[in-house]
Amino acid sequence: MSITDILSPSDIAAALRDCQAPDSFSPKKFFQISGMSKKSSSQLKEIFRILDNDQSGFIEEDELKYFLQRFECGARVLTTSETKTLLAAADHDGDGKIGAE
Repeated sequence: MSITDILSPSDIAAALRDCQAPDSFSPKKFFQISGMSKKSSSQLKEIFRILDNDQSGFIEEDELKYFLQRFECGARVLTTSETKTLLAAADHDGDGKIGAE
């Protein structure tokens, strides 16, 4: 399964266009524009599985740098501050990684 089986390619493109400039990525805004915020729990878990590059069951900080590239291979890498912001927004237990839940 690919991410475009769950999210609209045009919504993904719009979300990527919105954060082309370094330090312009906002997780909440990206999730809204891409349509992720409207997906069911099972669809979000499938997206998580796709984003979990090493299939460890967690998305670690080093994987988050390449978050946008999981949506489109030519997308930019997140900056260090963007990566840390995304991690902080989703790492509820402070272990330095994001679980599917």
